Amino acid sequence: MKKYENTGSKDTRSGFGEGMTELGQKNENVVALCADLIGSLKFDDFKKNHPERFFQIGIAEANMIGIAAGLTIGGKIPFTGTFANFSTGRVYDQIRQSVAYSDKNVKICASHAGLTLGEDGATHQILEDIGLMKMLPGMTVINTCDYNQTKAATIALAEHHGPAYLRFGRPVVPNFTPADEPFVIGKAIMLNEGTDVTIIATGHLVWEALIAAEALEARGISAEVINIHTIKPLDEEAILKSVKKTGCVVTAEEHNIIGGLGESVSRTLVQNHLVPQEFVAVNDSFGESGTPDQLMEKYKLNNQAIVEAVEKVLKRK
Repeated sequence: MKKYENTGSKDTRSGFGEGMTELGQKNENVVALCADLIGSLKFDDFKKNHPERFFQIGIAEANMIGIAAGLTIGGKIPFTGTFANFSTGRVYDQIRQSVAYSDKNVKICASHAGLTLGEDGATHQILEDIGLMKMLPGMTVINTCDYNQTKAATIALAEHHGPAYLRFGRPVVPNFTPADEPFVIGKAIMLNEGTDVTIIATGHLVWEALIAAEALEARGISAEVINIHTIKPLDEEAILKSVKKTGCVVTAEEHNIIGGLGESVSRTLVQNHLVPQEFVAVNDSFGESGTPDQLMEKYKLNNQAIVEAVEKVLKRK
């Protein structure tokens, strides 16, 4: 098994901030809009270095989306930034009408996604945002796993034409993907080849999947681990190639079991190659306040839960 090392834990939102800093230097059409969360979204350097291309909209997220859509008409590439809850649920109508329906080149960038914003509380959490965004025609949906991948995805989105949703988080997490690894929208990344079970993970659960694979290897179970950073368009080719070899799959995500990665994988399997599947996800409930570790354990979003799901799915092969 290939060993991935934590080169120094960082928060994924800082990867977004670094990506924006680099984009500010290399692409004069990139503009940034923020809903009164400059520090939380790590917009500080972009604002300092490019004040004429930074727009502080205030706590007016719907207005922010409308302004972003308008800026695209003049050839600008707007990146909007606020918490995932406010980036999607609060402004869904504006995104649907002004961005998706109108096919505007807006990059909706969302920090504090899932449960791991923790102490900010349940009202600020959102576990249905991937589902909301992937249902919009033409919307690209990306959910990154660490600092390096978030930075790379941010930079890649500037070259991608069309509406996109970039989802990342608040907490410090292991940074394990290579800094120079190319980020190709819609292309999964094989992290570990295996023969007994396919583990398909996204976001913060990718690292947990790698830990689970090591534990399974010690038990004589060979797990193939795939990092799905792009939920839509989904890399169906990579998924089908893997499950045809292993014969079963576990999906893992920090999202509601309804509407997320797991359901997208299920649709692919039903339409092409049906195999047993188990889900590691929040089981149709809201979150609550607590530390990220406490919440991930309570809602069974960790490596132990992935191991248990693998043991379950193997009995169904």
